Amino acid sequence: MQEQNPAEPKKGTGRWWIVGVAGAFVVAAIVATLLVFTGKDEPAVANGTPAPVAAAGQPTDQAAKQDPGQAPSQLSLPGGGTAKLVQEDLDANGALQIPEGLGEAAWWGAKLGAGHGVALLSGHVNWKGKKGPFNELWQVKQGQEVKLTDAAGGAWVYRIDATETVHKSELAGRSEQLFDPDGPHKLLLVTCGGEYVGGSEGYEDNRVVTASLVSRP
Repeated sequence: MQEQNPAEPKKGTGRWWIVGVAGAFVVAAIVATLLVFTGKDEPAVANGTPAPVAAAGQPTDQAAKQDPGQAPSQLSLPGGGTAKLVQEDLDANGALQIPEGLGEAAWWGAKLGAGHGVALLSGHVNWKGKKGPFNELWQVKQGQEVKLTDAAGGAWVYRIDATETVHKSELAGRSEQLFDPDGPHKLLLVTCGGEYVGGSEGYEDNRVVTASLVSRP
């Protein structure tokens, strides 16, 4: 899909929502998810599609598989953008709200360096006319490094493996590749962008960046 620079919203920015088929995140269960960025201040909800996932980076020893990892507290992107990370859980409706503004982003799922599962970080591309740190996801390249700090001050480095633009209509079908909490560990950064179409869609695309762990404290 052809990549596009994110458009400025007509009505401010909105919220990310993760919608699980079961309505809530359950450890050791296959959770189907769909991310929707409305591009407005009102939330939107959409249906997910259940499927398992397999990806590169499977831990090679039993200890790694059982490693619970460390909670992330700060994100630093290659271009200098930073954000404080706030842990968010799915509510009874399977929704994940992103903190308002540009200084904070949501963290959901696995911890840093966990033996399995996706550590999902998602934030606004812009807010009230100002571009945020997650706008960088539209410029980052494979091989660049994303640095995170855990709650104890330890430094973790993930290297970007892939960047892609996914149309909203295609994202549900990709859930099996992206969001499984029981699959191999990876870092996933997601924001919105592309054409602003308004309505319940907001922006028409999602920017998805996948990264794998290369060093830990």
